[in-house]
Amino acid sequence: MSDRMNTEKLGDLVTALVEAGTRAGADAADAVVMRSRSSSVSVRLGKVESTDSSENDSVALRVFVGRRVASVSASSGADIPALAERAVAMAKASPEDPFQGLAEPAQLATDMPDLDLFDPTELASEQLRADALAAEEAALAVKGVTNSGGSSASAGLGGLVLATSNGFFGHYAATRFSRAASVIAGEGTAMERDYDFSSRLHFSDLEAPEEIGRLAGERAVRRLGARKAKSGPITVVCDPRVARGIAAHLAAAINGAAVARKTSFLREHMGKAVAGAAISVTDEPRRVRGPSSRPFDGEGLAGKALVMVDKGVLAHWFLSTSVARELGLRSNGRGVRSGSSVTPASTNLAIEPGEVSPQELIASVRSGFYVTEVFGQGVNMVTGEYSRGASGFLIENGELTHPISEVTIASNLKDMFMRMVPADDIDRNFGTAAPTLLIEGMTLAGD
Repeated sequence: MSDRMNTEKLGDLVTALVEAGTRAGADAADAVVMRSRSSSVSVRLGKVESTDSSENDSVALRVFVGRRVASVSASSGADIPALAERAVAMAKASPEDPFQGLAEPAQLATDMPDLDLFDPTELASEQLRADALAAEEAALAVKGVTNSGGSSASAGLGGLVLATSNGFFGHYAATRFSRAASVIAGEGTAMERDYDFSSRLHFSDLEAPEEIGRLAGERAVRRLGARKAKSGPITVVCDPRVARGIAAHLAAAINGAAVARKTSFLREHMGKAVAGAAISVTDEPRRVRGPSSRPFDGEGLAGKALVMVDKGVLAHWFLSTSVARELGLRSNGRGVRSGSSVTPASTNLAIEPGEVSPQELIASVRSGFYVTEVFGQGVNMVTGEYSRGASGFLIENGELTHPISEVTIASNLKDMFMRMVPADDIDRNFGTAAPTLLIEGMTLAGD
């Protein structure tokens, strides 16, 4: 895929926006262009269902007049002086916010390491179509698979160009390639669905479409004959697909914005144990080929690798500049640009692996529930209450036996984090990564 960022032209645009903002009366300003490009093909039962292609530039100017701030967004062909004047007028009419302002110059990134985020591979729609069809064909070839939920293949690029009035200028682009398959096994009321997918920055790192289809089919067939389980307390073992969701809940709970709004159940726990001693959580924004890597954040800061939770003890919040100031801290370079706003978020977050294999973890459970999928919205980040529909497999005497569905698992995230035990099987090809996790003391609602 060719680099369509056109850095020189977009760099001139953001620089002109910043200069126009200060000329219009802003004390400080920053401007960003976010470019996205994508193409995809979806198929079902051997026929193309959709072919999509898009390319978009999002331009935003943020201006500061004292501690007043305003942001405007426009297309790349907007009238720059008029846009700047409108932004400054909006800022002057806005209430003061003592936490707003650009990052301190000393915090701005000065080096731009090559993180190997860009792959120039060009994929024609015919190649995407062939990959999607190959994945579906492999899935349908699995004995017991009776229908297709569809397969897809896609390629895309995302990039950012940022300039600030206090001297920062930077840009980067990252590619993304993916393949996915979803299939159905069984007939009538006994049907079961499952899926598999692969998403990578570099095309050569993708799982083969035939492997994706085969795994999707085998997973669906394995779920046939699912039944409910008896209600009661239970030890849960979370498949990595589910464990990544648990990691995402932990990331949300230690987001500085939630702490400032008092909407996190961990807001009073800095420096305290929030998980078992076996749990460490890292966040590494500059990891080479990391799926969520970046040389600088949405405000121009170079985030350092951090141990967010160190052997169970909470050590950091995710912080942008304004959120950090509100909490009396300094930004740690986790600001994410979303249009004209900046909010903190994780980058390459991982619950670090433990020392036992998933098989050993399962073998240690006499009676439990291996969860492969959860659904529903039953997570309260203010209280930590957790209740979600689930499916998976019964664990009996350390082995996976009958498939289970139509049950609910419940607990409180505070208790779940304290009781988590990680296996050693982490896959870091996800922006939020986690190994298989064992969690004792949950409640299952079934029969």
